[in-house]
Amino acid sequence: MHPATHPTASASDGRTYRTLLPRRRLLRGLLAAVVALPLVGAAAACGDDAASDGKTKISIFWWGGDARAQLTEQALDLYTQKNPDVVFEKVWQANQGYFDKLATLTAGGNPPDIFQIDDNFLAEYAARNATLDLAPYQDSGALDTSKFPPSLLQYGVVDGKLAGVAAGENTQGLVYNKTLLTKNGLPEPTTGMSWEEHIAWAEQVSEKTGVPGTQDPSADYKALWVWLRQQGKDLYAGTELGFTVEDVTRWFELWKGARDRGATPTPDVIHEGNATDITKQLVVTGKSATSWVWVNQMPELKKNTSDELGVIAYPGDPSGQWARASMYWSVFRGSKNADIAVDVINFLANDPDAVKLLGTDRGLPSNLDLRRVISDDTTDEAMKQSIAVETELAKTFGEAPQVPIKGHSKVRAELTKAAENAQYGRATPAEAAAQFVEACKAAIAS
Repeated sequence: MHPATHPTASASDGRTYRTLLPRRRLLRGLLAAVVALPLVGAAAACGDDAASDGKTKISIFWWGGDARAQLTEQALDLYTQKNPDVVFEKVWQANQGYFDKLATLTAGGNPPDIFQIDDNFLAEYAARNATLDLAPYQDSGALDTSKFPPSLLQYGVVDGKLAGVAAGENTQGLVYNKTLLTKNGLPEPTTGMSWEEHIAWAEQVSEKTGVPGTQDPSADYKALWVWLRQQGKDLYAGTELGFTVEDVTRWFELWKGARDRGATPTPDVIHEGNATDITKQLVVTGKSATSWVWVNQMPELKKNTSDELGVIAYPGDPSGQWARASMYWSVFRGSKNADIAVDVINFLANDPDAVKLLGTDRGLPSNLDLRRVISDDTTDEAMKQSIAVETELAKTFGEAPQVPIKGHSKVRAELTKAAENAQYGRATPAEAAAQFVEACKAAIAS
């Protein structure tokens, strides 16, 4: 395999999976073949496991753009410098099609020793016995997670097994246009505002500036997820949905009220915000005073506007948020060189030189001690800001929820469909909620 030459993908974790959904059935079919992994566990991972000069070759597969590829390759080269008997087969590609390729490799008995994965698919791969349980390495000290936030580590556990180690930490962030507010003498939003207070604030912004105060996040699964947790519910509960039709109806009605009051953009502009990538979010295109993103996306947003941006927690009790793994490193359960693969992951997380090289490309470093070093060293003011905000929010984080279950990507897509039906008036909030829950049940059962 060779590195792909796809256009650069965003290094942040605001990716959508719309491009993958038409092939979801194929992906599941390929994943189903992973059930047979005990039979192919001895298969070589991504090619021969020994280099021609007798050194051990570890294959590693990740998604991302050119910048991430260069940083990752430099960190792996550093590992080889410190461990000359280990070399790497490095394979990466842009995020589009990544999980199709990973499923094909895994089902075909030629998987990488180490692979990057996120919370859309971690539980699915763990359930198919594709991921090595890393807990014994943690217990022995071979994998040092002592400097990780407890909830960040917890968010890699599936069915009692540590299926993945966070490559970086992230959390939800409400980004607002500070320049617009200052120019118009308006107050900045603050962490701890209720959802109703946020909408009232946004209505005031709309009236004073002519710019809609807030993007409507009713189609945004991470906003719904935080809101549910603040209501004592969750997105998932075991293998079932953690919410009811009535919960979603209330969520859709909340935002219908906001639209009716002029606190949000019109449906066409809301759709634009739902469909676009991070570089064209409404807060930087001037079509809304706020956008609902991940905190580590602040630097990417800042590149696309000359205005000063601020970021706070989502409305409501900030303990509804948690230390989320922006993505994970997992080890293929059948790897012949599992011990070395785990050591590589430990190196990427805990070696000071490697962590400095990788920076915040995959989110904030999981090792809290090294995160402080990165914060002190970076000259990127937007990144300093996002680190400071997440560090402050970490004081109020609640326990991590369970890792999303099979069908999560479909659930995300169905939320967008149902929310937009309500936004455009094609359905009432109650009708859209019923459609969404029915579609979700089918997605997680298939």
